[in-house]
Amino acid sequence: MEQELSFEENMKRLEEIATELEKGDLDLDSSVAKFEEGMKISKQCNEMLEKAEKKITMLIKGEDGKLAEENFVQNED
Repeated sequence: MEQELSFEENMKRLEEIATELEKGDLDLDSSVAKFEEGMKISKQCNEMLEKAEKKITMLIKGEDGKLAEENFVQNED
């Protein structure tokens, strides 16, 4: 069974696929196969982001059940 990769690992693989496709060295069949792989990885990344968004929404929901919207400011350390 395939081990599920992390979001970061999937993004790195997508970058590799994009680089391979941009070079233009692949034949048509290989290019289509790489594109299909990229689309599959893209879908997995989107699902991971949706899960993370749902989890964050649940975590910031107030006790009264109302969503408390807050701006996210990333610390630049």
